[in-house]
Amino acid sequence: MNLALVLLGCSAAWGAFARVELQDIRVWPGPDSTRVVFDLSGAIDHKLFTLDNPARVVIDVPDAARGGIGGADGQGIVNRVRTGQREPDMLRLVVDLQQSVRAKSFTLPPSGRYGHRLVVDLDTGTPAIPRADTGSESASAPAPAVALTDKPIIIAIDAGHGGEDPGARGARGTKEKDVALAISRRLASLVNAQPNMRAVLIRDGDYYIDLRERTRRAREAQADLFVSIHADAFTDRRARGSSVYVLSQRGASSEHARTLARRENESDLIGGVRLDDKDDVLASVLIDISQTAALEASFDAAERMLGGMGTINRLHSKTVQQANFMVLKAPDIPSVLVETAFISNPEEERRLTDRNFQDRLARNLLSGIQGYFSDYRPRTTVASGPGGPVEPVADAYTVQRGDTLSEIAARFSTSMAALRVANGLVSDTIRIGDELTIPSTR
Repeated sequence: MNLALVLLGCSAAWGAFARVELQDIRVWPGPDSTRVVFDLSGAIDHKLFTLDNPARVVIDVPDAARGGIGGADGQGIVNRVRTGQREPDMLRLVVDLQQSVRAKSFTLPPSGRYGHRLVVDLDTGTPAIPRADTGSESASAPAPAVALTDKPIIIAIDAGHGGEDPGARGARGTKEKDVALAISRRLASLVNAQPNMRAVLIRDGDYYIDLRERTRRAREAQADLFVSIHADAFTDRRARGSSVYVLSQRGASSEHARTLARRENESDLIGGVRLDDKDDVLASVLIDISQTAALEASFDAAERMLGGMGTINRLHSKTVQQANFMVLKAPDIPSVLVETAFISNPEEERRLTDRNFQDRLARNLLSGIQGYFSDYRPRTTVASGPGGPVEPVADAYTVQRGDTLSEIAARFSTSMAALRVANGLVSDTIRIGDELTIPSTR
């Protein structure tokens, strides 16, 4: 009996020694979701469930202790985070909420300055992203006239990182997420000051957004160009200069396969064309055409933006680079990632925090964007009545004798690739009498 008690005591002591401890709690609010991060001393298993009246999320973590962390103040929809020892070997975490949410959780292994983490995302629903203003139609209005007008140019501006993901850090403590947001806001302000242009900030605060969600929001906003703002870093502090990236061919191939695989469940649209009712061969061709057109346009915009940046900062690479960045994978939106400067370089870190440099950088990026859209201006067909413009209507063109696809594309300020996608064409052959949909209507 005495031996058994000794063994039991040793076992309990070993269990207490091996127990994972809670080290910190961080709350990151966003406009449509809030993230709660629990820093832990080791890997864990956990069980999550939600309760109502009042709304709260409960997480039970076996073989864990709160380690002196009593709780944390709330932000966003979180009123407070509480901790308690439900049993000697069971840690309970309670997130008190202002309203019911959809909660999901996952664990992360150590990375960089962070150790083991339990991440809880609290989703209250995605906010509506403003679309281009096209007005509304009155039921009693007379039949409107149809005219081709310039479509407002929508620029989706994505500030990299955010929330618990600070990105790279400079020697003076400058965080990439803060620099990216400051430059993005300045660029958005400049874009909005231009006639017939509008900016949509994908992130407008210190919160994290999933990488695929960033491109989804750009598509929902009907963006004509996606620009992601970052600051580079390297172990050698002498590294410096600006760079611009577009998607690599390898990244395009993997996204092609993913889009093809998911199309039936998501009724995907590529360049305004539904894919869910197309067979594999035709859907694959349409995706390929759309990706090719988007990549060509991405290179065009990237080269102009890189040239502008070269007038105010050394270029790390004098040519547009390609990489498999997730945020560049929208198959039908020209997408560019800008590495503004090296935050790991002391001199460039200082410049990145200088408002004058941020302003000059944003102005040169705008100049490149304007140069790109001077050659391609999105257009839409709208109906005009006594009350002004109303809902967009699909524009169709009947092929006449002597027409070629390239001439039609030029006439309607669109591209041949976009015409192919919108009309399901696998070649440039068109026939007299064919009705073509003009793809600039979104």
